[in-house]
Amino acid sequence: MAYDRSSDDFTTPLKRLLFAILALCLLGTFLLWRIDSPRVERFRARVVDAVVPNMDWAMAPVTGAVNILRDFQSYQRIHEQNQELRRELRQMTAWKEAALQLEQENARLRDLNNVQLDPRLTYITGVVLADSGSPFRQSVLINVGSRDGIVDGWATMDGIGLVGRVSGVGKQTSRVILLTDTTSRIPVEIQPSGQRALVVGDNTAAPPIDFLENPDLVRPGDRIVTSGDGEVFPPGLVVGQVAQDPGGRLRARLAADYERLEFLRVLRDHGARRVSSPSALILPRDLPDAGDPADDAAATPETDTQPDG
Repeated sequence: MAYDRSSDDFTTPLKRLLFAILALCLLGTFLLWRIDSPRVERFRARVVDAVVPNMDWAMAPVTGAVNILRDFQSYQRIHEQNQELRRELRQMTAWKEAALQLEQENARLRDLNNVQLDPRLTYITGVVLADSGSPFRQSVLINVGSRDGIVDGWATMDGIGLVGRVSGVGKQTSRVILLTDTTSRIPVEIQPSGQRALVVGDNTAAPPIDFLENPDLVRPGDRIVTSGDGEVFPPGLVVGQVAQDPGGRLRARLAADYERLEFLRVLRDHGARRVSSPSALILPRDLPDAGDPADDAAATPETDTQPDG
């Protein structure tokens, strides 16, 4: 019986032979590149010059992959720069709005500098020593008192707007009740509508506006000044602007900077009327009481009805 040789009997020795030749070539190349000789160096240079320039086609995929990776990194940097520019643009927009608000406030303050108040009003500046530190009472202590001529009830300002009134005078210090205190009730006038109202303190930074004659004539942004009603404060002192809370209630955005109360001006209102008799505000003294019949009889002269003669 004949023996059939398969193809594996020929390929296995051939693979081994090719592997041995490849190993010898690699070993010879390694030894050739390790020989330190001028002739071998010239030979190596000739081999490199002949082989390397012709290997550009083999390096093309590697070069393309590297270029794609670099392009991806460049696009990633461009995306990050775009996001940074967007953030800077939002910041610049916010700064622009702040600059416009400051410009408007600067123009308003320049206008206020030209306002001439009552010539009888002078002021004395005091340094804020401390605040009350209580959530139920908002007041500050200043370093001027009775020795400086301070009188209870005088208005205090921070140079821009009304801050409060003097409530309690000592020899060297005075207590100032702020407009935000719950005991504060300030009669004001809202311009340009001329509506009269009260700014009522409620221990918040924006006290509400109550007792408006016609709320429909008042708009957010209207100017609030003291009205002088009841001679509590001199008229024309800046209080702030009208604002509206989310609930729709009108409030006063105070012009004074309550976060930086360092110096206060106490207005000397020498022309203010002192109320010595509270009942005189209801009924003048020179008029009789309409409910007293004796006064009516005394006020009516008697008529002579007897005939002459």
